[in-house]
Amino acid sequence: MFPELRRKDRKMGEEEAREILAKGEYGVLSMVSPSGYGYGIPLSYVYLNNAIYFHCALHGYKRDILKTNNKVSFCVIGEAVTIPEKFSVKYRSVIVFGRAVEVFESERETALLALAAKYSPDYPEEGKAEIRKDGPRTCVIKIIVEHISGKAAN
Repeated sequence: MFPELRRKDRKMGEEEAREILAKGEYGVLSMVSPSGYGYGIPLSYVYLNNAIYFHCALHGYKRDILKTNNKVSFCVIGEAVTIPEKFSVKYRSVIVFGRAVEVFESERETALLALAAKYSPDYPEEGKAEIRKDGPRTCVIKIIVEHISGKAAN
């Protein structure tokens, strides 16, 4: 059901792939729009309890797409260094396939607190205040990981 890596020599172990996902700063969420076009959008996210969480507005194109098709992929590039003299790139990346679902109540709050801790670690109280202020206007989406693969070239 999910694509196999063509270059088996570049496949990384699942544990290393999950580590890249956990440490990554940003990822790209890819979806298929109702008109059949691909739609990719960069996101801040947090990897928590074997799932990917991100937040968004209550209304918008991303939410509209997910309501019609919640199958998604999510890509994180953990490292990318161009090697000009070799016409190559040293990289480590991860791609996840899964389903995106909205979360509520305690799971939603846990995800928002984890996002605040990841991106603003020196401001825990301010993060909680921001969640209280903007929380009612915020949707939290969870990607349930169905498949993960990592690839690296040195």
